[in-house]
Amino acid sequence: MYIDNENFDKWMEKLSKKLSEIGQDLRSLVNTNNVLDKNEKLLDNQDLAFLLKVSYRTLQRYRTNGKLPYFMIGHKTYYRSSDIRAFVQEKADYQTYKRFEKDNQFTNQS
Repeated sequence: MYIDNENFDKWMEKLSKKLSEIGQDLRSLVNTNNVLDKNEKLLDNQDLAFLLKVSYRTLQRYRTNGKLPYFMIGHKTYYRSSDIRAFVQEKADYQTYKRFEKDNQFTNQS
């Protein structure tokens, strides 16, 4: 396969741009430990859907309705364990919450 100089330069420019974007994302993640409490954990959509036994669409509905706090890094959604704990505590009855807390080893670290 032959690639002329013009196409090679365009390809290299695209590659360089993508690597710069990845570098920016990595820089934003490097300082995460300074932003979060040492006991705070982050969960993504897959983790939380598995934990709560709900679909991704249900999580999206909770976010849209403002019921579940979240933040995004790049195009990925994350949830703080303290926000999840508060959400479950508010939405579930006491026994369900205690079972959830025991099953997922969430302790009140506040």
